[in-house]
Amino acid sequence: MSENPDELPAYLKDRIERNRQKAIAIKNSKLVHHPYAKKEIVSIDKTTIKIGATKYKDTGGGFLLEEHPDQPDENNLPLVQPEAPIIEPDRPQCRDCKKLFATSWLFDTFDCKCCDECKESDTYKLITKTDAKTKYLLQDCDLEKREPPLKFITRKNPHNVHWGDMKLYLELEVEKRAFEIWNNAEGLEEERERREEKKVISKTKKYNKQLKELRMNMRSSLYDRTSAAAHSHEFVEEVYNEEDDTYSRKCTTCPYEETFEKM
Repeated sequence: MSENPDELPAYLKDRIERNRQKAIAIKNSKLVHHPYAKKEIVSIDKTTIKIGATKYKDTGGGFLLEEHPDQPDENNLPLVQPEAPIIEPDRPQCRDCKKLFATSWLFDTFDCKCCDECKESDTYKLITKTDAKTKYLLQDCDLEKREPPLKFITRKNPHNVHWGDMKLYLELEVEKRAFEIWNNAEGLEEERERREEKKVISKTKKYNKQLKELRMNMRSSLYDRTSAAAHSHEFVEEVYNEEDDTYSRKCTTCPYEETFEKM
């Protein structure tokens, strides 16, 4: 190809012109003056420079901080640590040792104001939901519906991992809820005794009923049904037996006697 520019193809001439204009634009951009270029720059120390009549502090972060005449030199400022405001709800007092604490597992989990140092006491034992209902005579609604609902954590059942997760409550809170329902510890104990007595009565009635059924079956087996087919009983008025809650009646023409219950 010829080196004479006049003999170059038109597309090459256009490319050369575009490159020349681009080079001129880059050169002109580098000639832009710095805003402080017309002012006298004096270095006072390693961190302070003076540009014109204004002092600037080199922050070391890539920019200069202007110093005002009425602003004291930060190098001469006393290092005073301001006291943090004490906000009582943010730093509760431990109910046992009476010390203020910033963090506590019992406080975060159960809203119980006890520090981590005191939480190992037997006072803060956890109890399963089943034991809470049995020991303190509570129902599900007492734990979960009554305001405020008691907080709990869930753990895997140690007896079988395939069973559902256990709910663990703070026994201190469960006991407090029971005292609210049964008035106090004495009321809780009275209710426990009443239920035990009711359970004994129920078992006694069940036993007496089974015994009575056994006696009736024995009487039926001793009764001669062949003679009964030709005999029609004529009963006297029935008698109520209060001791075992039954009724009995006798036939007026034979020794037959029957005992029965009324539903």
